[in-house]
Amino acid sequence: PPTGPLRWRLPEPAAPWSGVRDAGAPGARCVQLPPVGPGGPSGSEDCLFLNVTAPDGTAPDGTTPGASAPDGGPPPDGTPRRPVMVWFHGGGFLNGAGDLYRPGRLAADGGAVVVTVNYRLGVFGLFAHPALGGAPDFALADQRAALRWVRANAARFGGDPDRVTLFGESAGALSVCAHLVSPASAGLFHRAIVQSGSCSTTMPARALLPGLGAYTPFVPQERTLSEGSAAAARLGCDRPAAADAAACLRGLDPGKLATPELMQRFSLVSYGGDPLPTEPRRALELGEFARVPVVQGANRDEMRIFLGQTLAAYPVGDPRAYRARLRASFGTSADRIEAAYPVTAYRTPALAFAAVLSDASFLCPQLRDSRALARHVATYDYRFGDRDAPNYTGLPEVAGFPYGASHGFELPYLFDTGLPLSAAQRSLSERMTGYWTRFAATGDPNTPGAAPRWPRSPAVLSLVPGPAGIRTVDASAEHHCALWDSVARTPVELEKADS
Repeated sequence: PPTGPLRWRLPEPAAPWSGVRDAGAPGARCVQLPPVGPGGPSGSEDCLFLNVTAPDGTAPDGTTPGASAPDGGPPPDGTPRRPVMVWFHGGGFLNGAGDLYRPGRLAADGGAVVVTVNYRLGVFGLFAHPALGGAPDFALADQRAALRWVRANAARFGGDPDRVTLFGESAGALSVCAHLVSPASAGLFHRAIVQSGSCSTTMPARALLPGLGAYTPFVPQERTLSEGSAAAARLGCDRPAAADAAACLRGLDPGKLATPELMQRFSLVSYGGDPLPTEPRRALELGEFARVPVVQGANRDEMRIFLGQTLAAYPVGDPRAYRARLRASFGTSADRIEAAYPVTAYRTPALAFAAVLSDASFLCPQLRDSRALARHVATYDYRFGDRDAPNYTGLPEVAGFPYGASHGFELPYLFDTGLPLSAAQRSLSERMTGYWTRFAATGDPNTPGAAPRWPRSPAVLSLVPGPAGIRTVDASAEHHCALWDSVARTPVELEKADS
């Protein structure tokens, strides 16, 4: 457990035990604040647990996986091992837990062994200070420790340690991106699925509220170290000796650390050190990433769920407000953007602005990254577009502002959420489960002889219920990605614009 003297240290293997350990219920979730609304922290610092869901019965090829060899090696009867899928949850590196995701469908229908992982969140997972050895991204280190555990133990659950697929959504997708470009993660996985969180994901300044700067999930470690030193001083741990400062920080009550200000401030991944030497999007451009097949995707209306929560305080009520928002977020490019996204093409000005933000922040950055990936590895792109998808997030609906295919709304099609799906949606769910698990098994989402076929990037597979709902689309043209490529600015430039 990363508590007391082990707080803000790299994860260590669990202490061995004798006999049978009761693992029938999930372990504690990591310390976090409520995703929305008031409330204090919940969870525990003793939270580094993972959950394994394995299929029962025969494998998809009709065989029954044999018992593990005593050392966890190949089964004595030679039966095949199943692909292993390791899930990193979303939540902005602030919330969430592995046990919130029930992968019974992926295991039972797809024949995969699925592992869901907890990792330290917020200030507990992404804090940095010179006295703590810099900015080692403890959250990513926790995930890496889980991958080492999977490599050592997958065979005992019928899994193949040589067919490990990372997949994650939102912050989990950003985590997968980080492992793709991290030398420290090399060799720990063999495929990657990135759902709504590519390496180039960003959000322009003032996109949601007037006082918000640009959002970029990856920041130079010097920035995090500087903010860590300032936070330590405010917490009364400004000590001249590094050992004294570290001891003071590790001695703080967790409730003093789990504040909205500290959890939010330390929710960004640092680069520039050994585990993550290069900014991830730049590493992709340079070809400095693991040579593994990749699936990447985004949802058609990603930003609606985020914008909807702020419309009451910062409305986009008419065309004038729409133009003002474009100017505030995109400066001199506003006129070109308005020409591509005329307010008359949308039911409301707010929906027009949501389309702008979705394309600028998620869809086109994903396709930009896929071009870099596809130069070296097999790459497959999707766009989830079911605008009648159930609201998985639980956030309240906003009158006159349907969420459509928003951020996270593809998750009920892959995990057992208990939310009702129509017959057409269930059919889409079965197809998506097949694509995901086939990719985990072979590195190619396609089943020989089956249709619809998923072509490689730059083609994009649209995932929508109903006849012909799964088809190839020119997403780059539909989402004006040539425009966004021409106006794309670096996070540093965005921050300067905000100041």
